[in-house]
Amino acid sequence: MKHLLTTTCLAVGFSVLAGQAFAAECGDVTIASMNWQSAEVLANIDKIILENGYGCKAEITVGDTVPTITSMVEKGQPDMAPEGWVDLLPEVVTKGIEEGKLVSAGPALSDGGVQGWWVPKYIVDAHPDIKTIGDALKHPELFPAPEDAGKGAVFNGPQGWGGTVVTSQLFKAYDADKKGFVLVDTGSAAGLDGSVAKAYERKEGWMGYYWAPTSLLGKYEMVKLGFDAPYDAAEWKRCNTVADCPDPKINTWPTDRVETLLTDKFARRAGPALDYLKARRWGNATVNKLLAWMTDNQASGEEGAKHFLKESPDIWTGWVSPEVADKVKAAL
Repeated sequence: MKHLLTTTCLAVGFSVLAGQAFAAECGDVTIASMNWQSAEVLANIDKIILENGYGCKAEITVGDTVPTITSMVEKGQPDMAPEGWVDLLPEVVTKGIEEGKLVSAGPALSDGGVQGWWVPKYIVDAHPDIKTIGDALKHPELFPAPEDAGKGAVFNGPQGWGGTVVTSQLFKAYDADKKGFVLVDTGSAAGLDGSVAKAYERKEGWMGYYWAPTSLLGKYEMVKLGFDAPYDAAEWKRCNTVADCPDPKINTWPTDRVETLLTDKFARRAGPALDYLKARRWGNATVNKLLAWMTDNQASGEEGAKHFLKESPDIWTGWVSPEVADKVKAAL
């Protein structure tokens, strides 16, 4: 019995020491939660797994693509951006990696992110000639501006989003103002969603920036417009993603690399948690399903994360060791 107790105590001791080692390596970690659903829920999934599986002391901070990634490069904070849309800031990300300030842990979305300009399907059904942005810009009367029905509107995202910069640059490239259009600042993610919902429920015209994966595109049937020029990577980097570039050209919005970005300092001290972040990735179909549940249940990012971890162990347990998976399950 004495031998059994000694063995048991040693086993417990080793387990405690292992947990302390995990915590010592990982330590405090700040996780950027962008202000859209998929990024918010992924940040919370990471927080739960890092805290309960690896002993990290995790804190979520709110941010947007441009200021967050720029701050990671220039200030070394926050420690990680779980859903970094890197093609929206190619120069910043490339420079950060080349200078050893940023590390990519790999794809967050295995099949990439899709961005562009969208219109309701009923508009395309009624006007089958509208296939590209250039086609739509021939019809300002189909997309009336909220403050001036005599003009057409292109709805943009809020300030701080990389997609907002690109949309503004494409608006200039297409000379949309000379074609009777105004660019509408929706002010927030909620404002952008609300503009889509309002138009759709009234069966009115709407054109503007949106992206996938999202629950909204699962609820409202929308069509992504084509572009009127082939993708030019050099031009995309030179001007389409640079807010103050004066002469953008029409370009095709590429499928985005959506990666988990870490500061180099955190990557070097993350220990076994780094293996998790390298393995952690999911597809748009999985994300859309989760986001739809969150929308239907008015769930927060934390609630969505707990729902996913409880309902989809077949997915996330492949990201971690069996021992870590057991810790996370016990915490739930």
